[in-house]
Parts: sequence; C-alpha cells; structure tokens
Amino acid sequence: MTTYLLKRLLAMIVTLWLIITLTFFLMHSIPGSPFNEERNTSEAVQQNLNSFYHLDEPLPVQYMLYMKSVVTLDFGPSIKKSSQSVNELLGRGFPVSFELGFDTLIIAIISGIALGVVAALKHNGVIDYLAMTIAVLGISVPNFVMATLLIQEVAVNWGILPVATWTSWKHMVLPILALATGPMAIIARLTRSSMLEVLTQDYIKTAKAKGLSPMKIVIKHALRNALLPVVTLLGSLTAGILTGTFVIEKIFAIPGMGKYFVESINQRDYPVIMGTTVFYSALLIFMLFLVDMAYGILDPRIKLSKEGK
Repeated sequence: MTTYLLKRLLAMIVTLWLIITLTFFLMHSIPGSPFNEERNTSEAVQQNLNSFYHLDEPLPVQYMLYMKSVVTLDFGPSIKKSSQSVNELLGRGFPVSFELGFDTLIIAIISGIALGVVAALKHNGVIDYLAMTIAVLGISVPNFVMATLLIQEVAVNWGILPVATWTSWKHMVLPILALATGPMAIIARLTRSSMLEVLTQDYIKTAKAKGLSPMKIVIKHALRNALLPVVTLLGSLTAGILTGTFVIEKIFAIPGMGKYFVESINQRDYPVIMGTTVFYSALLIFMLFLVDMAYGILDPRIKLSKEGK
C-alpha cells in the first residue's frame, strides 16, 4: 500500500508539473505584453512594469522564477490588481466557488442516484420513461442555457427567487440548479443501467429467496455494487463542475474565482491565470486520487497494490 501511495504521489507531482509547464508556455506564446494596451502609460513606465514582473527576462528565466513561486506557494501580486496578491484573490474567491461546487456535487449525486434507482425499479414503466426523459433533457441542455432559462422564468417572470450576488440561500438555488442538472442526468442514467445489471445477479435472487425486504435488498446488496461505475465517473464530473462554476458565476454575478479568472484572461493578468490554473489543477488531481481510494473501499475485490494480492 505504501509503495502504491508513493507511486501515485509521484504521478500526481509529474502531472501537475506538466500542466503548469504547458499552461506557462502557451500563455507566453501570445504576442505582446499585458501593458501594451495601457494607452495612458508611457513606454518608460511600461518597461519598468515589465521589469518589475520579470516579463523582460528570457522565457526560461521567467519559467524558473515561476516554478520557485509555485514551490513556495507564493504566486505574487496581480498585474491588474496591483494592491492585491494572487493568494489573496484565491483566499477570497475560492470559498465561494467551493461552496457552489460542493453543494452542486452533493445535490447532483443524491438526486441522480435516487432518480436512477427509481427508474431501474420501475423499469419500462411510466416513472422510468419520465425519469429518463428528464435525464436526456439535463444532458442535452448546456448549463449556461439552463441558467438563462431559470433567470428568465423563475426570477424575472415569476419573481420567486433573486438573481446575482451570493448573500443568502435564496441566491444559491438557481446557480446550483443550473450547474447540477447535467451531472444529475449523467449519474441517473449510469445508476439506472448499473442497477438493472446488478438486479439480475444470482446473489440478488438468493437474497429474495431468503425473504429479505425489497428495501434491504436494494440498499444493502444492490446499490453498493451499482455505485461503482458512478464513483469512477465522479472524477470527470468534479472536473466538469469545477470548470462549469466559472461560467455560472459570471452569469449570476457570483463573487467567486470565476469572476477573477475570466477577468484575468481578458486582461492578460499572467499571475492570476497561472495561480488559478495551478490551484484548480492540484485540487482536481487530488480529487481523482480520492476517487481511486473510494473505489477500492467500495469494492474489496479491487486491490490498490500488489501487497494486497
């Protein structure tokens, strides 16, 4: 087990390094400088700014300086928000983005699994067709389209819930619904197909022959094995939700990392772009690691290392 963890840790570090390196050189391959668009700034001031942010250094030197900042977890000051550091922006924006993403993931998992289980138990019935219709619509409609529809109908036409900011639970409902619809639909379809397969297994028939209640059979015996494909999918779903929050935050004017990230791209704020990329890449890699651990816990037959064989 220790050997496996060390190998995974090394693989995680190498993956993160590749992401950082690729993002760094792609970003610097764009011609020009972040200060070229400053019309009211003289050429001498622009040169001083380039020198302060090391943008006049050779690219390999800039790369080494940035890798040093990554190792020390100090991403430096923002170019466009010079009075604030990237760490401060992350500290202020990430808790909001995390709350939005975490709530979305929990709601998507619970509602998706419930919808999939009900559809499987009512296979080829009205409830099954209705649940799968909802799932197809959820997959087909992008989250930014869903967000626009929710704003127009629920907030504007009906006036039930408010739009913009992030101050109360009422402001959280529409963004979470817009972001959770797609993942919920995917989980529901996967849970349904997995449950249908599991319910035909011999050990389920044996449990029924023993006189166990249907609820106990579903929860204790069928659902655990049916959730294995769902757990495998959680890694990519987490990535989709994390990146999807940027769009939803922009639409609903939520003060999360999406706001700063979009602004940094438009303004070519290199430190914020790189800091956000590194932070979210590390978070996603760690989440994928947790998914692998959970997969082994749910199914004891899966060994994470040769020591377990």
